Amino acid sequence: MTADHRARRLLLVHAHPDDESIGNGATMARYAAQGARVTLVTCTLGEGGEVIPPELAHLTADRTDALGEYRIGELSAAMKELGVDDVRFLGGPGRYRDSGMMGVPENGRPDCFWQADPDEAAGHLVEVVREVRPQVLVTYDEQGGYGHPDHIQAHRVAMRAVELAADPAWRPELGPAWRIVKVYWNRVPRSVLRDRLARAAERYPLVADEQDVPGVVPDETVDAVLDGADWVDRKAAAMRAHATQITVDGAYFALSNDRWQPLLADEYYQLVHGPAGSARPERDLFEGVEAP
Repeated sequence: MTADHRARRLLLVHAHPDDESIGNGATMARYAAQGARVTLVTCTLGEGGEVIPPELAHLTADRTDALGEYRIGELSAAMKELGVDDVRFLGGPGRYRDSGMMGVPENGRPDCFWQADPDEAAGHLVEVVREVRPQVLVTYDEQGGYGHPDHIQAHRVAMRAVELAADPAWRPELGPAWRIVKVYWNRVPRSVLRDRLARAAERYPLVADEQDVPGVVPDETVDAVLDGADWVDRKAAAMRAHATQITVDGAYFALSNDRWQPLLADEYYQLVHGPAGSARPERDLFEGVEAP
């Protein structure tokens, strides 16, 4: 590893445990192995998730409501697979509860993430940003990739924190102001997804619909492609660690709906803030970031 790699700092903001491994597992493993500091902030414990293994069905919110605590352990195991050791929950574990899918009664709980004041929640993230001083941040688009309230809120909080962290007049007690150089949103090129779903349909009786996959966009929207071939095995292992939520079968995986979708080795991003690299698509999220 080089001194430049050790100076790199990447911050990822996700809604629930497992989102990070599905969307960015290869990216996280790659940068961690290169010596970059990789920090994950997860906004909820995922208390409202369904549970795949029958022997763990008692964990769900309508039974013992112990799923959130269990998923902390799953996330820890997943991050060990990726080599990431800086993992945090926004405001501390359990500060914001999983809001459930859009339109369910859980959306109205006063302690759920969907009901959080964005500036208050952003304050917790600003504290992390000013401590870690990342050059690059990764999160979702304004639709949260696919419309989940917690994903939408994670986007709002992350983008607001980028703005507030750079303002020296905003809550100076949280640390010196820090300006993030580049912000990316998670993306999946439509042509790649359609090709892989067609192949999945030859193997499985049920496959995901395109709208079920977060961040699908026209190919030309993608600004960066990270080659994950060397890291896809670690990504798959991290996804397997989230056993309450994910079933992995080779190059495919399914969530609790039993609809199969591709486990992508390459990971794709849209640059929404900061300097573009010299080539498009970029092959490194730190292109254009000056070494300190």
